[in-house]
Amino acid sequence: MIIIPAVDIKDGKCVRLLQGRMDAETVFSDEPAEMAKQWEDQGAEIIHLIDLDGAVGKMPKNLNAIKDILEKINVPVQVGGGIRQLDTIETYLEMGVKRVIIGTEAINNPQLVEDACEMFPEQIIVGIDARNGLVAIEGWTETTGVKAVDLAKKFEDKGVAAINFTDIHRDGMQTGPNIEETRRLAEAVSIPVIASGGVSTIDDIKNLLLLQDSGVIGVITGRALYEETLNLKEAIAISG
Repeated sequence: MIIIPAVDIKDGKCVRLLQGRMDAETVFSDEPAEMAKQWEDQGAEIIHLIDLDGAVGKMPKNLNAIKDILEKINVPVQVGGGIRQLDTIETYLEMGVKRVIIGTEAINNPQLVEDACEMFPEQIIVGIDARNGLVAIEGWTETTGVKAVDLAKKFEDKGVAAINFTDIHRDGMQTGPNIEETRRLAEAVSIPVIASGGVSTIDDIKNLLLLQDSGVIGVITGRALYEETLNLKEAIAISG
């Protein structure tokens, strides 16, 4: 299982939010690239970048910070936040981003996902963020009536590289990941799933490792690393 450190960018800074609330942020660094380099130095194989301003503003807002990260680290990055058009995806990939995450548009414009998968094979991830099992969009400011599992099933056999599944109530709260909901989604589709939200300690990583046979291939973790309740090297070592 791949352990994926998260670098969330807001106003050009590395922050973490509580349950995705833009008014509940903690700034961990004024230099996101330095944080990404720190995680790379500790053994990260890939870095998860989210443009939080872009997610709310519906278009990339922190391109300079992301370019800086790409220039300073050598491991791949996946990027999400405000990705609504094919040309935005192309811009990111040309910059050197490995994979692009489509979230809101997976609900509003699923054809974009299909077109992107066709144009950029193995480089498109669908981000499914759920609140009480229902998909949330627009930077988590709106909750739809669509079940996370139902949305995931729509993209079977469309060429999606992976699904990032986040339980919003757990995100940034360090209350442990939603194991059962993650298992349910992973077992419902053949697309590999990356878990996110709630990771706090090494025990949470151990619990997620039990989901590998269900199709969970990775876990994204942020606040636990920044607040040092989880050691990245230790998590990577036990994840094989």
